[in-house]
Amino acid sequence: MDLYEIRGGRLDVIVEEAEQRETSRESTSMEPHSMVSDREARATRGTSTFQRFSVNTNESLHFEPCEDTPPSPTEAEDGYDDDDVFKEGETQCATATTRNQLQGKVTEMESFASHLEEIFLTVEENFGRREQHLEQHYNDVLQTLSQRYDDRAAGVEEEKKSKLEALYNQLLTCGQALDASKELIETAQEIYRYQDKRLFLKAVMPTIKRIEEFAKEETDIKLSTRLEFKTPLADLSDVKTMMDSINVVPAPSAPVINPQMPNSATQTSLRVCWSLFSDDTVEYYELYYRPVLEDTPADNTSAQESKVKVKETHCTVTELLPNAQYELWVTATNTTGISPASEKALYMTVPSPPVIKQRECSSCPEAALIRWESGNTNPVDSYTVELREVGADGTTSGITESIVAVPTCQCLIQLQTGRHYLISVRAVNIGGPSDRSEVITVSTIGTFFYLLEDTAHPCLSISEDGFTIFYGDEELPISAMALDDNTFTRCVAILGDLIPVRGRHYWEVEVDDGTEFRIGVANENTERNSYLGANSTSWCMRHILTPSRHKYEFLHNGWSPDLRITVNPVRIGVALDYDRGTLSFFNVDLEQHLHTFHCHFQNYVHPCFGLDNPGALTVHNGIEAPEYTFI
Repeated sequence: MDLYEIRGGRLDVIVEEAEQRETSRESTSMEPHSMVSDREARATRGTSTFQRFSVNTNESLHFEPCEDTPPSPTEAEDGYDDDDVFKEGETQCATATTRNQLQGKVTEMESFASHLEEIFLTVEENFGRREQHLEQHYNDVLQTLSQRYDDRAAGVEEEKKSKLEALYNQLLTCGQALDASKELIETAQEIYRYQDKRLFLKAVMPTIKRIEEFAKEETDIKLSTRLEFKTPLADLSDVKTMMDSINVVPAPSAPVINPQMPNSATQTSLRVCWSLFSDDTVEYYELYYRPVLEDTPADNTSAQESKVKVKETHCTVTELLPNAQYELWVTATNTTGISPASEKALYMTVPSPPVIKQRECSSCPEAALIRWESGNTNPVDSYTVELREVGADGTTSGITESIVAVPTCQCLIQLQTGRHYLISVRAVNIGGPSDRSEVITVSTIGTFFYLLEDTAHPCLSISEDGFTIFYGDEELPISAMALDDNTFTRCVAILGDLIPVRGRHYWEVEVDDGTEFRIGVANENTERNSYLGANSTSWCMRHILTPSRHKYEFLHNGWSPDLRITVNPVRIGVALDYDRGTLSFFNVDLEQHLHTFHCHFQNYVHPCFGLDNPGALTVHNGIEAPEYTFI
């Protein structure tokens, strides 16, 4: 049976038994709990209006104890009293705890089964390699024996041929001797029968000589070759060596370390995989790794290396540095020896969580601009911004929306008006995403921004919360002023970090009667050595104290209309409308319109605030614009 079937079958049985045990208890669950579940289900099924990638963060089941709910109006009629409700609540809490424990056990069993599966695959892989090794040796031995047989058979055939040729030659020699003897005998008989004595004497002498000569010739009547064949001892030393080598496993070849896979790391660990040739047998592997320092070449050997001994072709290396680059290589070892080292590979751990710069984030009813710091020495590939909506009752939506592949450390997010959001950021490299940064809350009820402290005149001080500016009585000497190209030098002023969105923005400024001030908007590149309202890149409302009255001017490019304001505004509303090309000022306490600039702003503008004499003013933002401001 397949290991997956065993594991899946056992886990299904456990889950079914747990569900059967809890069915009777859940059948009497309280109605408020069902309402909460329905509400959560509706929230989960809700379709987002954002054109972004969304994921559901409820990745695993987690059962929380039910909150206390008021009794049902029909409780008395149904026969429930307070004790029954209390006991039922305890039962539900115990049920949730039991199910959480069961879930933990199931997770542990799945992890253990996965580990067994890996071991099973490793054993099967080693068995296959051993089987191939034995088969190869078997084929080599058979080939050697077959070659040896062919050589021996050819030798016997040659010996047989030589023996037969020798016997045949000896047979021919004997035949020739017999023929010569037969001829001499026949000649002697014929001479013996001669009647003429004279002819007899004449013929007998040559015949006698021939017989004497023939008698002198010796005929070898022994066999010229042995009938037995040679049986030399077979030299099977090489075959014996091959047979013995079956029990001697060759040293493995160099492993091949795999490139890093996406999402294969954490902030302090790396999962490394490698492969080996199929005909190698390995007892264990040794994985070596060392950090690649920022100013050190990758092939440098001065960094201290570490190693891990494992049985499988994969390993998880722990206790590493976040967002650090590591050089890894691996060797294989068996009873014969150690393989050469693999080629070195570079792996990256997951980055540290980014740090959101709260004082540099801004928002408006339509969007939010989030800025953060990487928090990592090494560069990251991209960032992911995650946001969840917070309901009016303080509950958080179960749906997390993600903006992926953000290349820089800031992101402009389109949002819905009048909502609250929880926003966090992750850093991403090839190893995977980092943990979430600290979560910040962003509201789209109104326009929210902080003051840009790097633009402030040296005489200005900013409160700890970042919304009140002070101009002290003491004048600083020019030598004590730290000035740069972005700092106001003539006008004691500062800019605000307004979100770059072409829509409607509203904020308020709180002042007092004894302070001369300038408030309005200015381009980012407005002249720093000029007064607000005295150039073509700034529009502002100015308050001047005269011996006879309070004078108010609405300046742009050094010109102001002739207006008289009878009631000194203490809280001034500023309404900027990019679409209509207007900048309006209001007395908030009286809901009185003071003045409107009409200008189609070609560039984005920033709120600007200036003090012409010692005093203070406070900025109020993130508030909803009154109805009369954009009529």
